Parts: sequence; structure tokens; C-alpha cells
Amino acid sequence: MTMLLIELGAVILALGILGRIAGRVGFSPIPLYLLAGLAFGHGGLLPLDASEEFVATGAEIGVILLLLLLGLEYTAADLVSTLKTQYLSGVVDFVLNALPGAAVALMLGWGPVAAVALAGVTWISSSGVIAKVVGDLGRLGNRETPVILGILVLEDLSMAVYLPILTALLAGVGLAGGSITLLISLGTVSIVLFVALRYGRVISRAVSSDNPEMLLLVVLGLTLLVAGIAAKLQVSAAVGAFLVGIALSGEVAHGARNLLSPLRDLFAAVFFVFFGLSTDPADIPPVLGVALALAVFTALTKVLTGWYAARRAGIKAAGRWRAGGTLVARGEFSIVIAGLAVGVEPRLGPLATAYVLILVILGPIAARYTEPVAKKLSGLRKTAPPAIPAGGPAEERLDDPANTGS
Repeated sequence: MTMLLIELGAVILALGILGRIAGRVGFSPIPLYLLAGLAFGHGGLLPLDASEEFVATGAEIGVILLLLLLGLEYTAADLVSTLKTQYLSGVVDFVLNALPGAAVALMLGWGPVAAVALAGVTWISSSGVIAKVVGDLGRLGNRETPVILGILVLEDLSMAVYLPILTALLAGVGLAGGSITLLISLGTVSIVLFVALRYGRVISRAVSSDNPEMLLLVVLGLTLLVAGIAAKLQVSAAVGAFLVGIALSGEVAHGARNLLSPLRDLFAAVFFVFFGLSTDPADIPPVLGVALALAVFTALTKVLTGWYAARRAGIKAAGRWRAGGTLVARGEFSIVIAGLAVGVEPRLGPLATAYVLILVILGPIAARYTEPVAKKLSGLRKTAPPAIPAGGPAEERLDDPANTGS
């Protein structure tokens, strides 16, 4: 117990210092948390033993709270509206960004289950990093921002279908069992959206309390209970938490966000550290080249995704490039997916770690500079002199006596 307290205290203190450093330089703390996990995990500088089991449990709670808080950001009406207006952009997002990950996994000989997992790693943008970047750059009022948020909403809602499929595949469920799991997932999501639209206020009133302590206990207890039942049904605990968040709305959702955000930040940091702890740093160099190539390629495909979605919304060229650059960052969900699948393909963990480290750093840079670079390249194309073919009409015009004047 003494060593457990010492290790936990040291880990949480270190996370606080790292988060403070990241805040000072205006960057996401996710890469620092991952690096801290790598430093103190198996094969690192100073392995943690006493607190490993506690950190593993904290990591599970971190994933649940991440999805709960995400669900609290949206109402059922928002999700239905986004589905109706931006579903085509969501399809393009999936094709351009999920398929490269699946293709790389198959080329590496990792098998179909790992391919589905790596597809999710490369598909989902980081809502947390992107929201921070948009706020830091003062773009909350820009015309392209609703398009960016719409893509993120579609990705988050897709997780309610994708995660149960991945969970079933990882459990070795056959085609029949996988189909049943998918039907349960789709049915659950549909029922929750319907109930939230029709009876969201009733549910919120039942959960509501003027006492913050009671509200915290009820929401957190309900979320953990539903997450556990969902995991038992192989629908994914994270999806259960996400659906609880969607079902709550109004003042209850606002109050729950305020109460649970510090808990979410603490346990999410523990989750990233745990993922780093379970990854041997020596396993990263062999996959670093693949991670870098995949990161560069899927950064470009995310730019194309944002450009296409903004174009569909009638936004001008500058806004299209800003939308594309903003979507580049990957983060929390890529790590969540890789954490689920690392038992099937051990190399997936190091690859996902390197991939996220690259894109969580590249993401804010792409958000800031994609539009100026695109504008500069466009200007160069417009001002470039026309090519003069040898012996062609241009030479004849130059030799024409009519063109020999001043």
C-alpha cells in the first residue's frame, strides 16, 4: 500500500506538471502523457509495478468518462440533423481515412481483425485536440466551423456502431454472432435517439438535482452501470457511456459536464499513461517508418475530407482549406481503439503510439498553416509565366517585326 501511494502520487504529480507545460506552450498534453507512459512502462526507464492494476482500472474509467462527456456535448436533435445534412461527407471521410489504415494492416500481414482496428485508428479525428485548436485560433465564429463539428459529430456517432463490431471481432464471435451484436447496437442507438428526442426532458428531470453531490453520484453511477451492462452484451462499455450522455440534456447535461470534466481529465490522463505503460519503447523504431508514411498520407486525406465537406456547404476556398487542415489531428479515440485491439496484434500498439504522436503534433500546425500554404501555392500558379514551346507560335510572335518596339 505504501508503494502504491508513492507511485500514484508521483504519477499524478508528473501528469500535472506535464499538463502545465503543455498549457504554457499552447499544445495538447496527449503526446506528453504517452511519452511518460513509455518512460515508466515495460522496457522504460523506471517500470511501475505496485500501481499497475490500479492504473489499468483507472484507464477503463477514463475511456468511459471520455465518451460520457462527449455524449453530453450533443443532443439527439443535433445528431439527427447532422445525419440528414452531412451523411455524404461522413461517407467520404470513412472512405478516404479508414481504408488506408485497413490496407496497411493487410499489407503488413496482420489479418482482417487488425485491419478493422487500424482503419478506426486512422479514421477518427481527435475531438478534444480540434476543439482546443479552433478556440485557440479564434475560429469559433467562422463559417467552416459548423462543417468541422458536423464531421466530428458523425465520427463520434459512428463509434456507436464501429466499437461493437470491433469488440465482437476481437472476442472471436462468428458471422451470426457478429450480426446479432450489430443489430443490438443499431437497435440500441436508434432507441436511445428516439427516447432522447421524445422523453429527453423527462429523463433529465428524473436525474436532475440541485445538490451537486447527488447529481454527480447519480450520473456517474448510472453511466458505470450502463457501461457494464453494455460490455456484458458485447456492445462496448464506451458506447453505453456515450448513449447515457446523449440521453441527458439541458441544465442536467450542463451541470454534469461541469462536475465530471475534472474527473474526465484525470482519468483520461491515466488512460494515456496506461497505454504508454503497456507499450515497449523498443517496439516503436521498427514501425516508425510505416507510422510516418501513414500519418503523412492520412493527413492529406483529412485535408481533402474537410475541403470536400466545406465545398458541399458552399464555403469559399480559404474556408475549405482551413476546414481540411483542422481535421488532421488524431488522439484519444485512436488510442482507445488500439488499446482494445493490441491483444490481437501486439505491433498495433507501437504503431498507433507513433502515429498519434506524429499527428497530435502535426494537427495544430496543419490547422494554422494549410490555408496560407494553399493560398501561396495558388498565387504561384496564377503568376507563373506561360511555358514557351521551342519553335512554337510564341517564338514566332517574339520574332515578329511588329513586336520589336519598346
